[in-house]
Amino acid sequence: MVEYTYPLDSVFNSLADPIRRDIIARVARREYSVGELVAHHNVSFAAISKHLKVLEEAYLIRKRKEGRKQMVSLAPETLKSADEYLGQYRSMWQSRYNKLEAVLKEEV
Repeated sequence: MVEYTYPLDSVFNSLADPIRRDIIARVARREYSVGELVAHHNVSFAAISKHLKVLEEAYLIRKRKEGRKQMVSLAPETLKSADEYLGQYRSMWQSRYNKLEAVLKEEV
């Protein structure tokens, strides 16, 4: 049985939005200011702030102040827990693909 955990729900809910996935992809490479993130999307500052709040509540990003700027960086440990959860399914599907590959090779 799959273990139900609220934090994973929050992570996957956060990643369901394309703008939030893009923000995660950007801050995975380097730290961005909120203003820089706004410049990459065709939405308002308020909309980006709401997206950042969702990501922060899911512990996917960290924000810190640098002077007047809010800097955003990735919190990779949360993604690691999501990857571990998905790993269960990854190994199951890999096993099934391997069996399918063996059957197909027998057919040829």
